[in-house]
Amino acid sequence: MDSVAVIPKYNLNEEQEKKLILREYRALLRVLKPKLKPGDKELLRRAFEMAADAHKTMRRKSGEPYILHPLAVARIGIEEIGLGVRSTICSLLHDTVEDTDITLEDIEREFGTEIARIVDGLTKISNIIDVNASAQAENFKKILLTLTDDPRVILIKLADRLHNMRTLDSMKREKQLKISSETVYVYAPLSHRMGLYTIKTEMEDLAMKYLEPEAYKEIARKLAETKRERSRYINEFIKPIKDKLDKTGYQFEIYGRPKSIHSIWNKMKKKGVAFEEVYDLFAIRVILDISLEQEKEGCWKVYSVITDEYTPSPERLRDWLSNPKSNGYEALHTTVMGPQGKWVEIQVRTRRMNEIAEKGLAAHWKYKEGTADESRFDKWFQQIREVLNNQDSDSIDFLHDFKTSFLAEEIYVYTPKGDVKMLPVDSTALDFAFAIHSVVGSQCIGAKINHKLVPLSHKLRSGDQVEIITSSKQKPNEDWLNIVVTAKAKSKIKDALKEEKRKVADEGKYVLQRKMENMGAAFNQHNVDILASFYKLPSPLDLYYQISVKAIDLKELSEFHLLGDKLEPPKPIRPEIKQDTIHALPKKDAELIIFGESSDKIVYNLANCCKPIPGDDVFGFVSTGKGLTIHRTNCPNAARLLANYGHRVVKTKWAKNKEISFLTGLKIVGLDDVGVIHKITNLISGEMKININAMTIEAREGLFHGNIRVYVHDKEELDDLVDSLKKLPGIETVDRYDTEQQ
Repeated sequence: MDSVAVIPKYNLNEEQEKKLILREYRALLRVLKPKLKPGDKELLRRAFEMAADAHKTMRRKSGEPYILHPLAVARIGIEEIGLGVRSTICSLLHDTVEDTDITLEDIEREFGTEIARIVDGLTKISNIIDVNASAQAENFKKILLTLTDDPRVILIKLADRLHNMRTLDSMKREKQLKISSETVYVYAPLSHRMGLYTIKTEMEDLAMKYLEPEAYKEIARKLAETKRERSRYINEFIKPIKDKLDKTGYQFEIYGRPKSIHSIWNKMKKKGVAFEEVYDLFAIRVILDISLEQEKEGCWKVYSVITDEYTPSPERLRDWLSNPKSNGYEALHTTVMGPQGKWVEIQVRTRRMNEIAEKGLAAHWKYKEGTADESRFDKWFQQIREVLNNQDSDSIDFLHDFKTSFLAEEIYVYTPKGDVKMLPVDSTALDFAFAIHSVVGSQCIGAKINHKLVPLSHKLRSGDQVEIITSSKQKPNEDWLNIVVTAKAKSKIKDALKEEKRKVADEGKYVLQRKMENMGAAFNQHNVDILASFYKLPSPLDLYYQISVKAIDLKELSEFHLLGDKLEPPKPIRPEIKQDTIHALPKKDAELIIFGESSDKIVYNLANCCKPIPGDDVFGFVSTGKGLTIHRTNCPNAARLLANYGHRVVKTKWAKNKEISFLTGLKIVGLDDVGVIHKITNLISGEMKININAMTIEAREGLFHGNIRVYVHDKEELDDLVDSLKKLPGIETVDRYDTEQQ
């Protein structure tokens, strides 16, 4: 369901509303016109009227009529994903079954089983929002089952999510955080995997706008400021290439486009550089208009024209012509040294490849018709089906496995006979063994990569040729789970471990049965469950296993009472608590954070992974056993927590309090000059009166790297300190730790 709102600017009367809805509907028909066949208009009209009538009393948060949302989703589907008439009908009806009195049977009666099935898939997905974490992942599993059944479900869902992200402004802050995190965690990678790069990029940018508002605004501002000089540079760069390409007689387009804010931010974080140092703020794209037979030859010809003019970086050549990605993406990427010593990325594609890159799946099928080749998409779906069908593991694990297995970039590796296997990045020799066959995986003891012997945990790289070495004595162990990344390998290893555990547990089961019968208790489900919960074990299998490996010796059985043949656990005796052992938080500490709307003072603790201090943008997370933990919204774990456990997130803000100091860390890099340490310590302790907790300085090759931990009252004080340090002569960079270090 669309739980998101448009900016509240809404004040139309009923007549104007009707006109607005009709205008949107007509615009939808206009963009769909090329795809309409006889009878389609009538069907669309029925779907529109059915949805408009069903939603007529409903409003979005902005007050505007709800029907505008399905209309917008349908339009995104047509214009940006390339969907057709039947998908448009499904988009119009996507929220009716969940939110209104219309049933699936009504839809099936009106529009047939195919449309009803897709709407059913969309309804299942809608319930993903805000149940508990594992139900959310459970629903995600359903999405994927539906996806492999009919990919249109997921494409419409992506259109729905994109519209929600575009209209997220008037939602409450915690809802914005949750929806944005879920988008970055699942929906953006899914769009990428479907080959919808434009949508993936927009989703990431919009999510960043809410999750990292400061960084987003800063990069957007700098991009706007440098626009003119970028355009000048692009024109200067393109001119000689354009002149040479004109002589080849090819029909082509060449232009520069800025990289997305999110990808620039990622580069800045990954490489630890400032905006000014990100060299590829834009990419140049050459699009050839050429027949299918001449595509490869044409793209390589363009490549040779470019590299005659500019020197390429050999390690930055990406050839997806010979080996397209599994989402259908084909192109040639290279990075060359342009004027003024700047590196520039160039992408060479044909018109067909470009459409596949923009519209992904939908375009892929358009071009696939009439070819006998089983596409990589179909193979991908087949792999997902395999994993879903034998999936009984914890759903949260599943969501994580799915992300690493199916949403990651792929590498291509070869069997000894030269067959290609596609695996996610970071796959190991053991993943490859399971990809060949589960028996080969289970008996794998090592591998030869390019004829050299390597261990199971060796990470594979694209182009490796891998031969697996097996032994009939080998069997999977717990450590293997940390070695593999593919979902198939994980589920097969878990199955094998369970089987192994069952064999060991049988002995424990026999021991327990004898003991219980000796004391007159029945060996039945009820009694075994009582014992498992007494020993705090999740299942009878674990109980038998622990008895078998002698981790539990059952001496407590003598303390149980018998009611007939039923076991009654002993009553726990409460230990007397001495008053002085209770550590309440110091009063002033507990007052640092205010929750919700009221000013309740609550006890909390600060997350170690991101060390928040007052003034940081934060959220509270209720964790079992630990109570409330405060995380920064840009914490490395934030997206996962917000996306998987949205129901445990608490809106949090800081109360003013100058009495308490917080420990935080800074990384300083600068020129190794005489007296530089004295300058730094003098500024921190002397001038700014800030307490230093620890300090390490390492100098090498003329540069020093310093790590300083200081006590500050809040973010404001920390920002002042960073600014003052940057002004010292010889200091290059000063950064706050984002995660726990030293």
